[in-house]
Amino acid sequence: MAQRVVQFSGWCCTLCVSVLLLASYTACLPTSNEPTPIVIWHGMGDSCCNPLSIGSVTTMLKRKIPDVYVLPLMIGDNIFADMANGFFMNVNDQVDMVCQTLAKDPALQAGYNAMGYSQGGQFLRALAQRCPSPPMRKLISFGGQHQGVFGLPNCLNPQPGFCDFIRKMINAGAYTKAIQDNLVQAEYWHDPLDLALYRNNSIFLADINQEKHVNESYRNNLKKLEKLVLVKFAQDSMVVPRESEWFGFYKDGQAIQLYDLRESSLYLEDRLGLREMDKTGKLDFLEADGDHLQYSEEWFDDKILPYLLPPGSRSSL
Repeated sequence: MAQRVVQFSGWCCTLCVSVLLLASYTACLPTSNEPTPIVIWHGMGDSCCNPLSIGSVTTMLKRKIPDVYVLPLMIGDNIFADMANGFFMNVNDQVDMVCQTLAKDPALQAGYNAMGYSQGGQFLRALAQRCPSPPMRKLISFGGQHQGVFGLPNCLNPQPGFCDFIRKMINAGAYTKAIQDNLVQAEYWHDPLDLALYRNNSIFLADINQEKHVNESYRNNLKKLEKLVLVKFAQDSMVVPRESEWFGFYKDGQAIQLYDLRESSLYLEDRLGLREMDKTGKLDFLEADGDHLQYSEEWFDDKILPYLLPPGSRSSL
């Protein structure tokens, strides 16, 4: 009898510890009324805290979603480094750095929503594919170039001649190792006229789009998203072609005719899980009637805010 009492007491202690651990874990999870934290990755030539762009978005989100935690990503130690790294820091290193940053942030451990602006859209998708912890819940891509670009007509850097310098570097040899390793825009340069060169030498885009080989973890991690929201700007004059914002691109061997996502081998072979996400309602296509990253606050409230609000809550408009 004594032996049975000891065994029962031990089981009881184990149960008590398990209950306490579960209660502790549950206490860390957000309740249904608490907003999910938001992580923002800015675009080319911008910074985390520009009051005319990402800074105003951060302020707007905090006004519309009471008590929300917003983290606008700074890539570097200060705003100037952040802007420069949008051009000259290897994207794979940027994604690794952000992964480590988010892992250390206690506010994000139960999950977060992500908003990517321009190139920040495909960078956050790479993060979702490569860095599943902490978990990304929803990804909203504003004008992200998910099939890359084949043209750089505009960029936001205010320095005279800077954008021309970037174009010359890309034209000089987008797929040389030195440029791939050091020029961000070359890492998502997608040349439809020489696909073999692109697939063999692209160190970022060809990898995250599974064009070198299929990485099952990329597909499985992306499918964990609750929503992938792709925003295309109907009058976009920066992204060439703008269909890249919905995973469309030029058909092979030329730069005139286009295909859309559902015609692509990426979708038909389901190399990223996008076909499955589409069938299960996880993939949303939105369009804003403006140039690159131009939308009204009313459009944002109507189309985007519902993805970010807790279920059953109301915005403080």
